[in-house]
Amino acid sequence: MTDPADASENRRPRKRVHYGEGREALLNAAVRVVARGGLRKLTYRAVAQEAGVTHGLVVHHFGSRDALIEETLAHTIRTSLNTSALEPGTGKVADFSSRLSEMVTADPDTQAFQYELLLESRRRPELLPQIRALYDEYFDATQRELSRMLPADADRALTRLVFAALDGLVLHQLVLGEPDVTDAALEELRALLRLLEADGNRGE
Repeated sequence: MTDPADASENRRPRKRVHYGEGREALLNAAVRVVARGGLRKLTYRAVAQEAGVTHGLVVHHFGSRDALIEETLAHTIRTSLNTSALEPGTGKVADFSSRLSEMVTADPDTQAFQYELLLESRRRPELLPQIRALYDEYFDATQRELSRMLPADADRALTRLVFAALDGLVLHQLVLGEPDVTDAALEELRALLRLLEADGNRGE
């Protein structure tokens, strides 16, 4: 016999979503699921429940859990690149990562998702290639913007150093809060970049 609660659950109307907007809604739902419960909580059913859609729709869009993980990670990196001003394209030191603290405050789940996957890749090495490939997007964006700002092109070591500083600031704000501390540290980082810029100009 059907439990009345189950029957009412089955009758609950589902959201009707269009293909493009539905896919993004599912990716955002996956981010929230992982941010709250870790990667082990990421299932088709959990994402469907979070997004308010059917389990079958998640399967239709992604086909496998690995595909869902990979596409969600790519989605979070695109989101971060678009909102952090990591690569504003102006070549001005003052614009570099100017909205970083705002990004973390506005959407902490996106950052938490990425750190969850980074830690999970230590336990599941099969995740490491996609983590490495997708994080290369961060490194490339950082290197391009540094090369716009500095007279000489930024090398790999400088790029990693600057990005590591940004990544650490995001993690600290995610855990500790204090966006004003993030902003103050970013201004110190920009001051160092201005010194590199001036030194390079003198060398020329």
